[in-house]
Amino acid sequence: MKVALLTSGGIAPCLSSAIGRLAERYYARYPDAEVIGYLKGYKGLLLGESIPINDNSDFSRLYVLGGTPIGNSRVKLTNNEDCIKNGYIQQNKNALEVAARQLVSDKVDILHTIGGDDTNTTAGNLVKYLRKNDYKLTVVGLPKTIDNDIYPISQTLGAITAAQQTAFFFENIVNENTTSSRQLIIHEVMGRNCGWLTAKSAEIYLSRLDKKLFLSDINLLKDQWSIHAIYIPEMQINIAKEIVRLNKIMDKYDCVNIFLSEGAGISSIINDMEKQNLSIPRDAFGHIRLDEINPGQWFAEKLRFELKADKVLVQKSGYFSRSSPSSNEDLDIIFKTVEIAIDNAMDGKSGVVGFDEEEDNKLTCIISIELKVGNH
Repeated sequence: MKVALLTSGGIAPCLSSAIGRLAERYYARYPDAEVIGYLKGYKGLLLGESIPINDNSDFSRLYVLGGTPIGNSRVKLTNNEDCIKNGYIQQNKNALEVAARQLVSDKVDILHTIGGDDTNTTAGNLVKYLRKNDYKLTVVGLPKTIDNDIYPISQTLGAITAAQQTAFFFENIVNENTTSSRQLIIHEVMGRNCGWLTAKSAEIYLSRLDKKLFLSDINLLKDQWSIHAIYIPEMQINIAKEIVRLNKIMDKYDCVNIFLSEGAGISSIINDMEKQNLSIPRDAFGHIRLDEINPGQWFAEKLRFELKADKVLVQKSGYFSRSSPSSNEDLDIIFKTVEIAIDNAMDGKSGVVGFDEEEDNKLTCIISIELKVGNH
């Protein structure tokens, strides 16, 4: 039996742990198994680049590492034009066919994809193609995204660690409000379509803040370290009303602290760019490249003048939080997910393993689902 693993999309605090646990458990349960890893996700699959993951390794070392030992990439197997442009396939070739032939050539029986909605939707397309061409391959995905925005999966791998790390990041950044009068701090959090990470990290931060002691007699007030606004993609933001409200906070506490999901207010930002005839950068999946749009800076420019801010600080926690190793809470989820993934792979059931909201959050292999993004 040959098992292949790949990680794809952006990194999250679960990839190294998931790779390590999958390999460790396959060898423990099936000593004759052979495990390989495709390098840099679907890119490595298309190029036929893989490495053996040997059974004599100490896989527990991966539990304390961030990132992924086999690399990531953002490749869409149904976007032939992009695959050709990047040199992953030759002209007039079909990426799904190239990937399928590579799996056949490598004699892979089970493929585990560890990634978000794009990764696992792409895996679903690959399964359909292989079945259509009479090649039996079981593909079981493990849902990874710090946005926690894949419906009907209620808790994705890496999300809780990312929220914890995002809160920790702001615990240091917020102290910058002591460096200037009328300070505006915008904490930009990852979250294209869903504000879960922003909201959860804010909840964790405020819970930890409640346990801290301040000195009001020397003008150290807890409210100066609080969060004064939380903006997420699911809400409509009335900037005019917010300016009035935030000005009162600025006048009282000499600072304003904002948690901003990077997808919040994106329609307003795009409208501004279109009015200026600026091109909208997108990736292979058609997603707007939010790093290049820079939502935090857009909000900073909108609010700087209106709040009469003497200093504006925009800080992004995304790369900090998603690069973390798994927390103990996440490791528990990963270990349980891996067992279900292996059970279903051995039973020949393709799907994505997750806590299914439609089944009372039971951890199960969700078969033949249409993943929907941004619905939490």
